[in-house]
Amino acid sequence: MGSEGVTGGGREPPVALELEGVSKLYAETTAVDDLSLSVREGEFFTLVGPSGCGKTTTLRLIAGFESPTAGTVRFRGVDVSGTPPEARDVGVVFQNYALFPHMSVGENVGYGLNFADPPGGVSRERRVAELLELVDLAGFEERDPEKLSGGQRQRVAIARALAPGPDVLLLDEPMSALDAQLREHLRVQVRAIQRELGITTVYITHDQEEALAISDRVAVMRAGAPEQVGTPTEIYREPATAFVATFVGDNNVFDGEVHAVGETVASVAVGGETLEVATAGHEVTAGDRLTFCVRPENLRVDATTNALETAVSSAEFLGETSRVHLAWGGRDLVIRTPEPREGRVVVGFAPEDAHVIDVGR
Repeated sequence: MGSEGVTGGGREPPVALELEGVSKLYAETTAVDDLSLSVREGEFFTLVGPSGCGKTTTLRLIAGFESPTAGTVRFRGVDVSGTPPEARDVGVVFQNYALFPHMSVGENVGYGLNFADPPGGVSRERRVAELLELVDLAGFEERDPEKLSGGQRQRVAIARALAPGPDVLLLDEPMSALDAQLREHLRVQVRAIQRELGITTVYITHDQEEALAISDRVAVMRAGAPEQVGTPTEIYREPATAFVATFVGDNNVFDGEVHAVGETVASVAVGGETLEVATAGHEVTAGDRLTFCVRPENLRVDATTNALETAVSSAEFLGETSRVHLAWGGRDLVIRTPEPREGRVVVGFAPEDAHVIDVGR
């Protein structure tokens, strides 16, 4: 089943991988803290977060390289918490490729077939050739890995992980050592390979853009546990916490006191201004503290609704757009404009473009 079956309509795919109440402690340090999540069959699931948030430890717990201090890891409903890595049906791709320098490309790809027969009853040679074709390296069987580019070596590592036909593919920041252009190209290839094979995939990255671009669902990690799990659209447009709002892409987070509440809009006092914020799906009353965010693309120059007089602090030309930093009411705001700006700028936003993060009483 391809990943289209994960995100499309109809019956939800079964759970392929589940972690329930999993914790991992190293002496006095808690790397993973009571983590629970599930990954569906054929899903491309990404763990994203800052350094030290527990995402790589989580992957190592799935692979069996680490044992949980507490909790359970299940593959298709079977508890594998105490099962060694070699007995788990997983393929792992590491950040540093980990290719064997004394072996050819073909020997590297076929290494896992020393311990398992090729799936589908095909020969070892055919399996290696099929996988090299899949990763656009057909005919590279005799090449020396040391003479390949970084992107080529990473594709060899992916083919090697796939050779035994694992049920789950784990990728630990596989593109972090590559330059930006090659990263973008390779992530498209990785997603295409995953779709073609329909293999359940857990991907680790610290790159928020990468996580949004290639995933069916994303878990934003913080302090050893998911802060939010959702589709890329949900994570970006409907962040559940201020951390998610500011970690995943640029964002403008506001906090103020509710002065009045209408049928669908609340009036919120922020920085000496009264701002109108849509409150659909939230129970809000006068006197509440309201935390909400507005993405930079939803702050419009010369808008008359929720208009704020700001001063340009700096501007970064990014090619298609410019990221402009604004000073307002003792805080920083960010907008996206076609060209860099300077001087004083009036920006505003429609009430429905504000997303409520939290209501405090």
